[in-house]
Amino acid sequence: MNSHQAVIVDQETAQGRFVFVCEHASNVFPEAWGDLGLGADQRQAHIAWDPGALGLAWNLAKALDAPLVHAPWSRLIYDLNRPPQSSGAMAERSETHEISGNKNLSAAQRLARTKALYLPFHDRLRGVIALRLALGLQPILVTVHSFTPIYHGQKRAMEFGVIHDQDPRLAQALLARAKDHLGLITKLNEPYSATDEVTHTLALQATPYAIANVMLEVRNDLIATKAQQADLSARLAPILQDAVYDLTPSQGSH
Repeated sequence: MNSHQAVIVDQETAQGRFVFVCEHASNVFPEAWGDLGLGADQRQAHIAWDPGALGLAWNLAKALDAPLVHAPWSRLIYDLNRPPQSSGAMAERSETHEISGNKNLSAAQRLARTKALYLPFHDRLRGVIALRLALGLQPILVTVHSFTPIYHGQKRAMEFGVIHDQDPRLAQALLARAKDHLGLITKLNEPYSATDEVTHTLALQATPYAIANVMLEVRNDLIATKAQQADLSARLAPILQDAVYDLTPSQGSH
């Protein structure tokens, strides 16, 4: 890939209401930024990306005739779900792993990554949303992530998380539907919540426009293969649609 490519938009002209986002889609480390001192195993691990998330997001976008905005490089270079001032934007440590290439970054180095990666990504996403608002398509923003079955040695029993920022409308509607119809152990604001600084994209891109929004977290062993991704998408897409219908007309269209 082009080392300066900060964002990919699939199906930009799709006509559905949903806009899907996958900030942690890739574990590619472009030459311009190097491998941050990580070994091959670390670059394949969850610390570098959200395995399975892009495949699930792509299937959902296809099913719901929606654009998909995603990053073609590792979140360890810049975590797009964090604001520039956050220490997590260019994390020095992830779980038990030291990220040596992110240690002691100068202000100029942080600025360079922010300008090259964060700003173009969120500018492009904002453009996708703004064009849909202009066309009267009343967008629904959905970010797609995956999480590990085991975290810091503890097994996670849950399988599907529905997370919200300030606006809980869509998350609550989706939670009710998913618990009844998805067939997965579903929790609200788990394994993360807004207090963990994981809802930056929702706060930045949806809240200012009063757009209904939600963040999805799927346990990554459930979407490890293309077949699993397609199967979950087939079950989840109609549930997402029904959750939007469950919003009142004023909530779902503003």
